[in-house]
Amino acid sequence: MRQYSPDLTPPWKKPQPVPEVPADPGLVVEEPGTGFCGAVIRCEAGTVTLEDRFGKHRVFPLEPRGFLLEGKVVTLVRPAPSAPVRPSRTASGSVAVPGARARVARAGRIYVEGRHDAELVERVWGDDLRVEGVVVEYLEGVDDLPAVVEAFSPGPDARLGVLVDHLVPGSKESRIAEAVTSEHALVLGHPYIDVWEAVKPSSVGIASWPRVPHGQDWKTGVCRALGWPENTGAAWQHILSRVRSYKDLEPALLGRVEELIDFVTAPE
Repeated sequence: MRQYSPDLTPPWKKPQPVPEVPADPGLVVEEPGTGFCGAVIRCEAGTVTLEDRFGKHRVFPLEPRGFLLEGKVVTLVRPAPSAPVRPSRTASGSVAVPGARARVARAGRIYVEGRHDAELVERVWGDDLRVEGVVVEYLEGVDDLPAVVEAFSPGPDARLGVLVDHLVPGSKESRIAEAVTSEHALVLGHPYIDVWEAVKPSSVGIASWPRVPHGQDWKTGVCRALGWPENTGAAWQHILSRVRSYKDLEPALLGRVEELIDFVTAPE
């Protein structure tokens, strides 16, 4: 006798399988039932928390076919825990020192202008800096630099390195940098409008960083041009999540940071 499947639903009416996508931090999706669009900021057992461009949070269940990714239906799943692997090299490309404890902090310091810049330095050079005992401080703006240098009082046993944004010849920023640079204080700058540009476009999954017309906020303009939600905090977390090592950064930033580390740790 001919055997029949107990499921008599015609093939064209059966739901088609959809891809499963890990709910990694920074992933931007839409919940179609509410139209809420935002970046993943947290994924727990059975739920995912999204943040929209206005900073509003919403929690949704991780249900099959529950979200849209770039207009296509997907099933979000909880990211798999990464297996503990002991790397042979740090994110900066240096040889890793297994079991090494953080060295007692040196008197010398590195100041980095911009919170995103400081987070990027920590992501790539954090392990190296802890082994060397170098503390990275956050510099809110280059206008504060003279007061910072005066209070720090750089000397032979307490060198000061500073990384600033978009340092170009003839600018106010370059004049401030020149005024505070000395035998024991080194100020360097990268050529990018914002440190976002120091991340290789290919690592972020874009062809290039868009050009933003003068007069517009650069980060907001980038989000608009790329079709991202205009939430620069969520956008940065997405960009930062794509940086796994020095290979994801442009050489012009790599060289400046390495030079500052060498300057601060060099013996007298």
